Amino acid sequence: MRILMWDVHGGYTDSLLAGSHDYLFLPQDKSGRGGLARFAGSPPSSAREATGEELRDMPPDLLLLQRLEEIAACRRLLGRTPGVDLPAIFLEHNTPKADVPNTRHPLADADGISMVHVTHFNDLFWDCGARPTRVIEHGVADPGLRYTGDLARLAFVVNEPVRRWRTTGTDLLRRFQPFEIDAFGIDGHLLLPALQPTSVRVRFAGNLSPAELNAALARRRVYLHLNRWTSLGLSLITAMLIGMPVVVLDTTEASRAVPADAGTLSTDVDELIRAARMLVNDVDEAARRGRNARRAALERYGLERFLADWDATFADAVTRAVGRAAVPLRQ
Repeated sequence: MRILMWDVHGGYTDSLLAGSHDYLFLPQDKSGRGGLARFAGSPPSSAREATGEELRDMPPDLLLLQRLEEIAACRRLLGRTPGVDLPAIFLEHNTPKADVPNTRHPLADADGISMVHVTHFNDLFWDCGARPTRVIEHGVADPGLRYTGDLARLAFVVNEPVRRWRTTGTDLLRRFQPFEIDAFGIDGHLLLPALQPTSVRVRFAGNLSPAELNAALARRRVYLHLNRWTSLGLSLITAMLIGMPVVVLDTTEASRAVPADAGTLSTDVDELIRAARMLVNDVDEAARRGRNARRAALERYGLERFLADWDATFADAVTRAVGRAAVPLRQ
């Protein structure tokens, strides 16, 4: 199947590209959005760029939308309306941000566009009206058991931790003053000035490529996840797959993703601090809990199950569209 999408969340895109479909991406626009620039000219064989003119002449089989503005972009560039002229799925990555738990999804009343959530928590908290929704839990390629934990430090992986301050629990780092913390991700260099005046020992360790990040995480003793109000982060799952013990703020989807024996899960920050101290001081116990974390992540977030779920969802969306006589089924 030929599927048009945008490279909104790189890790999620990478998981989809591991499947059997052909993914099309519009070239980068004047604002810098779109395209496949992050692959530096060598994208996977399942991905290629296609111009609006090409897609007008040979439309994709399906649209995988992830932002509301992509609906208008399809009308403008392809001359076709998602869900009317082409089968369409909206993949909602985010938790609702206002009037929770009464937040009405902007597409709650949009006929013809299927709705997919990435967590059961999001599905529960978004009001999508009477429309059917589906949850496809994350799938992450297994990096292998790589944990050594030879550095007695905590790892904190968040993109834009200062801009997303309370959402990602960045402010809670001030409570972890007894520990040395390595921060990874976009704009992580802004952390130390933002956390002043405190004696918190945070060091920016870089905005690394996935391979570099996996290698760096494997050496840190504990993974620290403090997100208050986000969907389940792929970096948390990756840390578990590597075999890291995880200290996790028990919000949104965390309790489904992280078993108690994979580290510690709590809304009590003092309890998280005590657990982090114990794990930093006991490398054998840290490794044991990390193995438990890995087993849990392999069981729930395997790539094969993820791709099978998406195959079924893509097929269902096209079948529904054919039933509405929106488009003919491509052979």
